[in-house]
Amino acid sequence: MMKPNGLLSIYLSIYLSIYVCLSVIFILTGFVVLFLMYYKSLPSHKCPHPLLQPKQWGKWVEFHSTAKVKKAANSTAMTQKKNKPVMFDLQGCDPLFGIDSCHLTDDRSLYSSVHGVLIFHRGINDDLSNLPTSARPRFQRWIWLNTDSPSNMRRIEGIQGLFNLTLSYRKDADIQLRWPVSFNKKTDKDFVLPKKERLLCWIVDSNVSTESRESSNYYRELFSKSEDYFLTISSCKFYLSFENSIHRDYITEAFNGPLAAGTVPIVLGPTRLNYEDFVSGTSFIHVNDFSAPVKLAEFLLKLDKDYFSNMRYFDWRQFYNTRPHLTEENYEFVHGVCQACHYLSINKVYRVVPDLYKWFFG
Repeated sequence: MMKPNGLLSIYLSIYLSIYVCLSVIFILTGFVVLFLMYYKSLPSHKCPHPLLQPKQWGKWVEFHSTAKVKKAANSTAMTQKKNKPVMFDLQGCDPLFGIDSCHLTDDRSLYSSVHGVLIFHRGINDDLSNLPTSARPRFQRWIWLNTDSPSNMRRIEGIQGLFNLTLSYRKDADIQLRWPVSFNKKTDKDFVLPKKERLLCWIVDSNVSTESRESSNYYRELFSKSEDYFLTISSCKFYLSFENSIHRDYITEAFNGPLAAGTVPIVLGPTRLNYEDFVSGTSFIHVNDFSAPVKLAEFLLKLDKDYFSNMRYFDWRQFYNTRPHLTEENYEFVHGVCQACHYLSINKVYRVVPDLYKWFFG
Protein backbone atom coordinates (compact mmCIF):
# COMPACT_ATOMS: atom_id res chain seq x y z
CA MET A 1 0.00 0.00 0.00
CA MET A 2 1.26 3.47 -0.88
CA LYS A 3 2.22 5.65 2.05
CA PRO A 4 0.29 8.91 2.66
CA ASN A 5 3.32 11.03 1.93
CA GLY A 6 3.56 9.29 -1.45
CA LEU A 7 0.02 10.33 -2.30
CA LEU A 8 0.82 13.87 -1.21
CA SER A 9 3.87 13.93 -3.47
CA ILE A 10 1.82 12.81 -6.47
CA TYR A 11 -0.85 15.39 -5.72
CA LEU A 12 1.73 18.16 -5.41
CA SER A 13 3.42 16.98 -8.58
CA ILE A 14 0.15 17.18 -10.54
CA TYR A 15 -0.64 20.57 -9.00
CA LEU A 16 2.79 22.00 -9.82
CA SER A 17 2.70 20.61 -13.36
CA ILE A 18 -0.62 22.27 -14.08
CA TYR A 19 0.49 25.51 -12.42
CA VAL A 20 3.78 25.66 -14.35
CA CYS A 21 2.05 24.82 -17.63
CA LEU A 22 -0.63 27.47 -17.19
CA SER A 23 1.87 30.06 -15.95
CA VAL A 24 4.08 29.65 -19.01
CA ILE A 25 1.08 29.84 -21.32
CA PHE A 26 -0.26 32.96 -19.61
CA ILE A 27 3.15 34.66 -19.81
CA LEU A 28 3.48 33.90 -23.52
CA THR A 29 -0.08 35.04 -24.08
CA GLY A 30 0.70 38.28 -22.26
CA PHE A 31 3.46 39.05 -24.74
CA VAL A 32 1.09 38.36 -27.64
CA VAL A 33 -1.58 40.62 -26.18
CA LEU A 34 0.95 43.40 -25.60
CA PHE A 35 2.06 43.05 -29.21
CA LEU A 36 -1.53 43.26 -30.42
CA MET A 37 -2.12 46.38 -28.32
CA TYR A 38 0.63 48.14 -30.26
CA TYR A 39 -0.22 46.57 -33.60
CA LYS A 40 -0.71 49.31 -36.16
CA SER A 41 -2.77 48.69 -39.25
CA LEU A 42 -1.39 49.72 -42.61
CA PRO A 43 -3.22 52.56 -44.34
CA SER A 44 -6.26 51.55 -46.34
CA HIS A 45 -6.89 52.86 -49.83
CA LYS A 46 -10.29 52.69 -51.44
CA CYS A 47 -10.47 50.90 -54.75
CA PRO A 48 -12.87 51.98 -57.51
CA HIS A 49 -16.08 50.03 -58.04
CA PRO A 50 -15.28 46.49 -59.22
CA LEU A 51 -17.53 46.71 -62.27
CA LEU A 52 -15.40 49.61 -63.48
CA GLN A 53 -12.14 47.78 -62.87
CA PRO A 54 -12.44 44.44 -64.71
CA LYS A 55 -8.71 43.69 -64.56
CA GLN A 56 -8.43 43.91 -60.79
CA TRP A 57 -9.02 40.23 -60.00
CA GLY A 58 -6.64 34.22 -56.15
CA LYS A 59 -7.70 30.98 -56.18
CA TRP A 60 -11.34 30.87 -56.95
CA VAL A 61 -14.31 28.52 -57.18
CA GLU A 62 -17.41 29.31 -59.23
CA PHE A 63 -21.08 28.80 -58.40
CA HIS A 64 -23.73 27.84 -60.93
CA SER A 65 -27.45 27.49 -60.68
CA THR A 66 -28.26 23.77 -61.05
CA ALA A 67 -31.05 24.68 -63.43
CA LYS A 68 -28.56 25.89 -66.02
CA VAL A 69 -25.42 23.80 -65.57
CA LYS A 70 -25.12 20.03 -65.56
CA LYS A 71 -23.07 18.63 -62.67
CA ALA A 72 -19.67 17.16 -63.45
CA ALA A 73 -19.03 13.57 -62.35
CA ASN A 74 -15.89 14.00 -60.26
CA SER A 75 -15.25 17.71 -60.07
CA THR A 76 -12.54 18.97 -57.72
CA ALA A 77 -10.89 22.27 -56.92
CA MET A 78 -7.34 22.71 -55.74
CA THR A 79 -6.19 24.81 -52.80
CA GLN A 80 -2.62 25.35 -51.67
CA LYS A 81 -1.41 24.44 -48.18
CA LYS A 82 2.18 24.22 -47.02
CA ASN A 83 3.45 24.20 -50.62
CA LYS A 84 1.38 21.08 -51.32
CA PRO A 85 -1.82 21.07 -53.41
CA VAL A 86 -4.90 19.74 -51.63
CA MET A 87 -7.82 18.56 -53.75
CA PHE A 88 -11.22 19.82 -52.64
CA ASP A 89 -14.25 17.72 -53.53
CA LEU A 90 -16.76 20.00 -55.24
CA GLN A 91 -19.53 17.41 -54.97
CA GLY A 92 -19.50 17.30 -51.15
CA CYS A 93 -22.28 19.81 -50.41
CA ASP A 94 -25.18 17.46 -51.00
CA PRO A 95 -23.95 14.34 -49.14
CA LEU A 96 -22.43 16.31 -46.25
CA PHE A 97 -24.98 19.09 -45.71
CA GLY A 98 -27.95 18.34 -47.92
CA ILE A 99 -27.24 21.40 -50.08
CA ASP A 100 -28.13 20.61 -53.69
CA SER A 101 -29.33 24.02 -54.84
CA CYS A 102 -26.23 24.89 -56.84
CA HIS A 103 -23.19 23.48 -58.57
CA LEU A 104 -19.52 24.14 -57.81
CA THR A 105 -16.88 24.14 -60.50
CA ASP A 106 -13.26 25.12 -61.04
CA ASP A 107 -13.69 25.37 -64.82
CA ARG A 108 -12.71 28.96 -65.49
CA SER A 109 -13.99 28.84 -69.06
CA LEU A 110 -17.50 29.09 -67.59
CA TYR A 111 -16.71 32.36 -65.84
CA SER A 112 -19.07 34.53 -67.85
CA SER A 113 -22.12 32.41 -66.92
CA VAL A 114 -21.60 31.77 -63.21
CA HIS A 115 -23.56 33.53 -60.48
CA GLY A 116 -20.75 33.67 -57.93
CA VAL A 117 -16.97 33.51 -57.65
CA LEU A 118 -15.39 32.51 -54.34
CA ILE A 119 -11.91 33.93 -53.82
CA PHE A 120 -9.68 32.67 -51.00
CA HIS A 121 -7.70 35.55 -49.51
CA ARG A 122 -4.56 33.51 -48.81
CA GLY A 123 -4.42 32.48 -52.46
CA ILE A 124 -4.35 35.99 -53.95
CA ASN A 125 -1.00 37.07 -55.36
CA ASP A 126 0.36 40.38 -54.12
CA ASP A 127 0.19 41.79 -57.64
CA LEU A 128 -3.32 40.35 -58.20
CA SER A 129 -1.96 38.50 -61.25
CA ASN A 130 -3.90 35.30 -60.55
CA LEU A 131 -7.30 36.98 -60.40
CA PRO A 132 -9.62 36.84 -63.43
CA THR A 133 -9.13 39.53 -66.03
CA SER A 134 -12.48 39.36 -67.86
CA ALA A 135 -15.20 41.90 -67.16
CA ARG A 136 -17.57 40.87 -64.39
CA PRO A 137 -21.16 40.10 -65.46
CA ARG A 138 -23.66 42.27 -63.62
CA PHE A 139 -25.50 39.25 -62.18
CA GLN A 140 -22.29 37.78 -60.75
CA ARG A 141 -21.16 38.23 -57.16
CA TRP A 142 -17.65 37.86 -55.78
CA ILE A 143 -17.26 36.33 -52.33
CA TRP A 144 -14.25 37.03 -50.11
CA LEU A 145 -13.27 33.91 -48.11
CA ASN A 146 -11.01 34.49 -45.11
CA THR A 147 -10.42 32.29 -42.06
CA ASP A 148 -7.57 34.26 -40.46
CA SER A 149 -7.70 36.86 -37.70
CA PRO A 150 -6.54 40.45 -38.36
CA SER A 151 -3.22 39.65 -36.64
CA ASN A 152 -2.48 36.82 -39.07
CA MET A 153 -3.96 38.15 -42.29
CA ARG A 154 -1.81 39.56 -45.06
CA ARG A 155 -2.94 42.91 -46.45
CA ILE A 156 -3.16 42.96 -50.22
CA GLU A 157 -3.58 46.37 -51.77
CA GLY A 158 -6.17 46.85 -54.49
CA ILE A 159 -8.88 44.43 -53.32
CA GLN A 160 -10.74 46.63 -50.83
CA GLY A 161 -13.64 47.38 -53.15
CA LEU A 162 -13.73 44.23 -55.27
CA PHE A 163 -16.17 42.04 -53.33
CA ASN A 164 -19.93 41.75 -53.04
CA LEU A 165 -20.10 39.37 -50.07
CA THR A 166 -17.93 38.31 -47.14
CA LEU A 167 -17.44 34.72 -45.93
CA SER A 168 -15.71 34.81 -42.55
CA TYR A 169 -15.80 33.74 -38.89
CA ARG A 170 -17.13 37.19 -38.05
CA LYS A 171 -20.70 37.33 -36.75
CA ASP A 172 -21.43 40.33 -38.98
CA ALA A 173 -20.16 38.64 -42.15
CA ASP A 174 -22.69 38.05 -44.92
CA ILE A 175 -21.99 34.31 -44.64
CA GLN A 176 -20.62 32.94 -41.38
CA LEU A 177 -17.95 30.27 -41.03
CA ARG A 178 -19.68 29.36 -37.82
CA TRP A 179 -20.96 25.80 -37.93
CA PRO A 180 -18.17 24.41 -35.71
CA VAL A 181 -19.57 26.38 -32.75
CA SER A 182 -23.27 26.39 -33.63
CA PHE A 183 -25.85 24.25 -31.90
CA ASN A 184 -28.99 22.66 -33.28
CA LYS A 185 -31.82 22.22 -30.85
CA LYS A 186 -32.10 18.52 -30.10
CA THR A 187 -32.99 16.84 -26.83
CA ASP A 188 -30.21 14.55 -25.58
CA LYS A 189 -31.08 13.48 -22.05
CA ASP A 190 -29.11 10.24 -22.43
CA PHE A 191 -25.71 11.86 -22.91
CA VAL A 192 -22.95 9.65 -21.47
CA LEU A 193 -19.68 11.30 -20.56
CA PRO A 194 -16.76 9.59 -22.36
CA LYS A 195 -14.23 7.73 -20.22
CA LYS A 196 -11.58 10.12 -18.97
CA GLU A 197 -7.93 9.08 -18.69
CA ARG A 198 -6.28 12.50 -18.46
CA LEU A 199 -6.99 15.67 -16.53
CA LEU A 200 -5.78 18.32 -18.99
CA CYS A 201 -4.86 18.20 -22.70
CA TRP A 202 -3.67 20.58 -25.36
CA ILE A 203 -2.99 19.77 -29.03
CA VAL A 204 -0.67 22.36 -30.51
CA ASP A 205 -1.23 23.54 -34.07
CA SER A 206 1.24 21.93 -36.44
CA ASN A 207 2.00 25.39 -37.89
CA VAL A 208 3.89 26.37 -34.73
CA SER A 209 7.44 27.02 -35.92
CA THR A 210 9.10 25.79 -32.72
CA GLU A 211 7.87 22.24 -33.18
CA SER A 212 10.21 19.47 -34.29
CA ARG A 213 9.63 17.61 -37.54
CA GLU A 214 8.56 14.56 -35.54
CA SER A 215 5.88 16.43 -33.58
CA SER A 216 4.71 18.23 -36.71
CA ASN A 217 4.30 14.91 -38.50
CA TYR A 218 2.51 13.52 -35.45
CA TYR A 219 -0.05 16.32 -35.36
CA ARG A 220 -0.59 16.14 -39.12
CA GLU A 221 -1.23 12.41 -38.84
CA LEU A 222 -3.54 12.94 -35.88
CA PHE A 223 -5.62 15.58 -37.64
CA SER A 224 -5.86 13.47 -40.80
CA LYS A 225 -7.80 10.81 -38.89
CA SER A 226 -10.81 12.41 -37.28
CA GLU A 227 -11.59 9.36 -35.15
CA ASP A 228 -8.14 9.57 -33.51
CA TYR A 229 -8.37 13.33 -33.06
CA PHE A 230 -11.73 13.27 -31.28
CA LEU A 231 -10.88 10.11 -29.27
CA THR A 232 -7.75 11.83 -27.97
CA ILE A 233 -9.66 14.93 -26.88
CA SER A 234 -12.54 12.91 -25.39
CA SER A 235 -10.10 11.11 -23.08
CA CYS A 236 -9.38 14.41 -21.30
CA LYS A 237 -11.54 16.12 -18.68
CA PHE A 238 -10.39 19.57 -19.74
CA TYR A 239 -8.88 20.92 -22.93
CA LEU A 240 -6.94 24.15 -23.47
CA SER A 241 -8.83 25.88 -26.28
CA PHE A 242 -6.41 28.75 -26.74
CA GLU A 243 -6.71 30.88 -29.87
CA ASN A 244 -3.55 32.08 -31.63
CA SER A 245 -4.72 35.70 -31.38
CA ILE A 246 -7.46 37.58 -29.58
CA HIS A 247 -10.10 39.25 -31.73
CA ARG A 248 -13.85 39.68 -31.71
CA ASP A 249 -15.67 36.51 -32.88
CA TYR A 250 -12.38 34.68 -33.54
CA ILE A 251 -13.38 31.29 -32.12
CA THR A 252 -12.05 28.32 -34.08
CA GLU A 253 -12.20 24.53 -34.17
CA ALA A 254 -9.93 24.55 -31.11
CA PHE A 255 -13.16 25.29 -29.25
CA ASN A 256 -15.55 23.11 -31.24
CA GLY A 257 -13.35 20.01 -30.93
CA PRO A 258 -13.70 19.50 -27.17
CA LEU A 259 -17.38 20.50 -27.19
CA ALA A 260 -18.15 17.81 -29.75
CA ALA A 261 -15.91 15.26 -28.01
CA GLY A 262 -17.51 15.63 -24.56
CA THR A 263 -14.69 17.58 -22.94
CA VAL A 264 -14.82 20.92 -21.11
CA PRO A 265 -12.92 23.64 -23.05
CA ILE A 266 -10.77 26.12 -21.12
CA VAL A 267 -10.83 29.12 -23.42
CA LEU A 268 -8.40 31.93 -24.07
CA GLY A 269 -9.68 34.25 -26.77
CA PRO A 270 -12.30 37.01 -26.95
CA THR A 271 -14.38 37.93 -23.93
CA ARG A 272 -16.75 35.56 -22.16
CA LEU A 273 -19.69 37.57 -23.46
CA ASN A 274 -18.43 37.10 -27.02
CA TYR A 275 -18.30 33.30 -26.54
CA GLU A 276 -21.81 33.43 -25.12
CA ASP A 277 -23.00 34.98 -28.38
CA PHE A 278 -22.55 31.50 -29.87
CA VAL A 279 -22.76 28.93 -27.06
CA SER A 280 -24.10 28.42 -23.56
CA GLY A 281 -22.06 30.17 -20.87
CA THR A 282 -22.04 26.95 -18.82
CA SER A 283 -20.34 24.88 -21.53
CA PHE A 284 -16.81 26.26 -21.04
CA ILE A 285 -14.35 27.76 -18.53
CA HIS A 286 -12.84 31.16 -19.39
CA VAL A 287 -9.35 32.05 -18.16
CA ASN A 288 -10.52 35.62 -17.55
CA ASP A 289 -12.67 34.34 -14.70
CA PHE A 290 -9.52 33.75 -12.64
CA SER A 291 -7.08 36.29 -11.25
CA ALA A 292 -4.01 34.10 -11.81
CA PRO A 293 -3.03 30.69 -13.27
CA VAL A 294 -2.72 29.26 -9.75
CA LYS A 295 -6.39 30.03 -9.11
CA LEU A 296 -7.39 28.24 -12.31
CA ALA A 297 -5.20 25.27 -11.38
CA GLU A 298 -6.83 25.08 -7.96
CA PHE A 299 -10.28 25.24 -9.52
CA LEU A 300 -9.52 22.42 -11.98
CA LEU A 301 -8.14 20.16 -9.26
CA LYS A 302 -11.23 20.78 -7.16
CA LEU A 303 -13.55 20.20 -10.12
CA ASP A 304 -11.70 16.98 -10.91
CA LYS A 305 -12.90 15.55 -7.59
CA ASP A 306 -16.46 16.89 -7.80
CA TYR A 307 -18.48 14.79 -10.25
CA PHE A 308 -21.75 16.72 -9.97
CA SER A 309 -20.14 20.15 -10.40
CA ASN A 310 -18.23 18.85 -13.40
CA MET A 311 -21.38 17.44 -15.02
CA ARG A 312 -23.04 20.88 -14.91
CA TYR A 313 -20.77 21.81 -17.81
CA PHE A 314 -22.75 19.33 -19.91
CA ASP A 315 -26.28 20.43 -18.99
CA TRP A 316 -26.58 22.24 -22.34
CA ARG A 317 -26.61 18.85 -24.08
CA GLN A 318 -30.16 18.27 -22.83
CA PHE A 319 -31.33 20.81 -25.40
CA TYR A 320 -28.56 21.21 -27.96
CA ASN A 321 -25.89 19.23 -29.76
CA THR A 322 -22.81 20.15 -31.73
CA ARG A 323 -21.45 18.47 -34.80
CA PRO A 324 -17.78 17.41 -34.98
CA HIS A 325 -15.96 19.51 -37.55
CA LEU A 326 -14.27 17.83 -40.48
CA THR A 327 -10.53 17.45 -39.91
CA GLU A 328 -9.36 16.09 -43.26
CA GLU A 329 -7.40 18.61 -45.36
CA ASN A 330 -9.61 18.26 -48.43
CA TYR A 331 -12.65 19.15 -46.29
CA GLU A 332 -11.06 22.09 -44.46
CA PHE A 333 -13.21 24.75 -46.15
CA VAL A 334 -16.08 22.60 -47.38
CA HIS A 335 -18.66 23.93 -44.95
CA GLY A 336 -17.99 27.57 -45.75
CA VAL A 337 -17.95 26.94 -49.48
CA CYS A 338 -21.24 25.03 -49.34
CA GLN A 339 -22.82 27.73 -47.15
CA ALA A 340 -21.82 30.31 -49.75
CA CYS A 341 -23.32 28.16 -52.49
CA HIS A 342 -26.60 27.91 -50.58
CA TYR A 343 -26.60 31.64 -49.78
CA LEU A 344 -26.40 32.59 -53.47
CA SER A 345 -29.30 30.29 -54.30
CA ILE A 346 -31.67 32.03 -51.88
CA ASN A 347 -30.38 35.63 -51.79
CA LYS A 348 -30.60 37.54 -55.04
CA VAL A 349 -29.96 41.10 -53.80
CA TYR A 350 -26.87 42.66 -55.34
CA ARG A 351 -24.59 44.63 -53.05
CA VAL A 352 -20.98 45.76 -52.81
CA VAL A 353 -18.65 45.77 -49.79
CA PRO A 354 -17.52 49.42 -49.97
CA ASP A 355 -14.26 49.02 -48.02
CA LEU A 356 -13.27 45.46 -47.06
CA TYR A 357 -10.39 46.46 -44.79
CA LYS A 358 -12.34 49.15 -42.98
CA TRP A 359 -14.93 46.49 -42.11
CA PHE A 360 -12.48 43.76 -41.17
CA PHE A 361 -9.79 45.76 -39.37
CA GLY A 362 -12.03 48.51 -38.04
